[in-house]
Amino acid sequence: MFLELRHLRTIRAVVESQSMAIAAEQLHLTQSALSHQIRSIEEYYGLELFSRRSRPMQPTPAGRRLLEAANLIMPQIDALDRDLRQLAGGDTGRLFIALECHSCFSWLLPTLDAYREQWPNIDTDLSLSHSFDALDALARGLIDVVVSSDPVENPDIAFVPLFEYDIVLTLPPQHPLTAEPFILPAMLADETVITYPVHRNRLDIFARFLAPAGIEPAASRSSELTVMIAQWVASSRGVAALPAWAVADELARGSIVARPLGEAGLKSTLYLAFRSGERDLAYTRAFVEAARISARKVLTDIRILG
Repeated sequence: MFLELRHLRTIRAVVESQSMAIAAEQLHLTQSALSHQIRSIEEYYGLELFSRRSRPMQPTPAGRRLLEAANLIMPQIDALDRDLRQLAGGDTGRLFIALECHSCFSWLLPTLDAYREQWPNIDTDLSLSHSFDALDALARGLIDVVVSSDPVENPDIAFVPLFEYDIVLTLPPQHPLTAEPFILPAMLADETVITYPVHRNRLDIFARFLAPAGIEPAASRSSELTVMIAQWVASSRGVAALPAWAVADELARGSIVARPLGEAGLKSTLYLAFRSGERDLAYTRAFVEAARISARKVLTDIRILG
């Protein structure tokens, strides 16, 4: 038989994303390899799968038939793969999760819902009592996963990248800096900078932007809650460097405005940290994949890694 599971995955990814480039990224293929797969199916059956004249690309009747098959077959294949991995790796375990990321609930809660449905025998929970000593608690076995944007050199801890994102400076709409195309460190010398309550050397705005330029802001204040920081910014009580995805709703409403930090922008990566010996357990690998799927569905302006 000519058709393979990879062909069904390809058709589904292209139809759902309506973009060859996005589908190629999701499938970890080059766009050329993705196009070759589609052409090979079309040449074998003598049928077009997509109308090249429409933008975005629309499936032809043959493409829609393949999509129907993919939607029917792939969930069964995924469930079979999950069941076999559970049998191979054991279907019981514990995943207690701590957050160093203060903006992660929007995608982490859907991740947990999906994961618990697939792995009902894994004891999962969010630990809110280790936010400020999460990696130490991980090393001591008190928790099992840390969501972090600040990897450290430690042979006992493995950091698995989830996605890359832009850190932007958020401003009230009437702020004079909104006239600037991007923000330079010296522009913040007279500003109150609002941050999360962690040490400065773990805050990108200080460690990677202000400190290298020798700039100290006029004042600083902190809050654990992203929504509170955004409200303070909107009410002109300061400016804040935040992940663009974390304030997407506020930016869409226009209550705050964002500008890049530096001409090239400032990027960061979010990780899941595990004890090194547990990184490759079947149920931990499944949690990483569930997190990537959830983030892709829920968040904008990110780039999935791995």
